[in-house]
Amino acid sequence: MRKTDLVRLVAGAALVAVPLAISSISVAQAPPPRPAPIMAPAIPPAHVVDLMTTPGATALGAHWRVSDVKIVEVPAIQGAMPQYKTTYNIEPKAGGADFDDSKWPLIEPKDLAARRSGGHVAFMWYRTPLTIPAKIGEFDTSGAVAVLSVTVDDYAEVWVNGAIPGRSGYPNPATIQGHNMPNRVVLGTGVKAGDKFQIAVFGINGPISMAPANTVWFREARMEFYK
Repeated sequence: MRKTDLVRLVAGAALVAVPLAISSISVAQAPPPRPAPIMAPAIPPAHVVDLMTTPGATALGAHWRVSDVKIVEVPAIQGAMPQYKTTYNIEPKAGGADFDDSKWPLIEPKDLAARRSGGHVAFMWYRTPLTIPAKIGEFDTSGAVAVLSVTVDDYAEVWVNGAIPGRSGYPNPATIQGHNMPNRVVLGTGVKAGDKFQIAVFGINGPISMAPANTVWFREARMEFYK
């Protein structure tokens, strides 16, 4: 084979490899698929645990931690219109299952009701692990549908094990449901003792476009079991 032919062959192979490499990078950087949302049962629960009380939080191994959220200026996204050089994001991004919240203040369950933030455009993170026990009092949890129900003044987004369950075009109980409406998120449809869930609740003051002189706080946090 002549040297010129060899050079052309190598160059052609390189051109083919570049889009393949870019494609591989894009696939590697794509976020994992979100779990499909499951609508919570509409019937009365068989058992309810109040996670805003010490006995209730203890029963499920809840350890609530809290953090302020900052709005920070960041570069505009790739492909934005030329006039947009910057945009805004939040810090910290604490929805991930492996996020290290060990330096956040640990609060008592009742202090979920404490009015936090400086008001107006304000957000707060709340995180806790939850572990399903074999029994809660006389109630046997095995095989139950476990539903986390939280009502945050004014809105909330609920992360479970590092993801917000959701599917385009479908009701999504993990995201904003409306002003002071409960977020009822199914954690499992047949739980067993020892099942663990990492919960992160993003509390939002609102309506955002009105920037009310209000605060962020929990009206309710409970675990519902259905059989």
